[in-house]
Amino acid sequence: MPRIPPLDPEDTQEDVIVPLSAQEVLELRQRQPLLSVWRVIGAQLLAGLLVAGLAGWWFGVSAAQSAMYGSLAVVFPAALFALGLMGRMSSLNAGAAVLGFFLWESVKLALTVVALVAAPRWVDNLSWPAMLAGLLVTMKVYWVALGLRRGFYPVQNKT
Repeated sequence: MPRIPPLDPEDTQEDVIVPLSAQEVLELRQRQPLLSVWRVIGAQLLAGLLVAGLAGWWFGVSAAQSAMYGSLAVVFPAALFALGLMGRMSSLNAGAAVLGFFLWESVKLALTVVALVAAPRWVDNLSWPAMLAGLLVTMKVYWVALGLRRGFYPVQNKT
C-alpha cells in the first residue's frame, strides 16, 4: 500500500511519546482522581427519592410510587453492573475486562427493560409519566456526575 505524504511540512515530524515517571503518575492521580461509581449510584438513588417526593407532593402517592419504581429500574441494574465489573474475572486481562463490560452492560439493559415491561403488574395505579420522569432523571445523574466530578471523588486520606 503506498504511503501518502502529508500536505503540511510540519506534519512530517514524528511525535515523541515520553513515559511518565512514578512521581508524575502520582501527581496526575492527585489532580485527576478516579470517579467513584458508588457515589454516582448513591446520587442516582438520591435523585430518585427527590423526584418521587416531588411527584408525591404534586400528584399523590401513586405518582410517587411510579417515579420511585422508575428510579429503581435504573439504580438496581447499575449497582449490579458495578458489582460485576469489580469481580476478579474482569481484571484478569484486557480482553476479559472488555468482555465483562459488555456482558454486564447487557445484563443491566435487560434488567431495566424487564423492569419497565413488568411495571404495570408490579405497581398499582401506575403513572407512566411519573415513572418515566423518575427513570430519566436518574439516568441523567451520570452526566451530572461527569460535569461535577469534584463532588463525586472519594475522600482521600492525606497521610
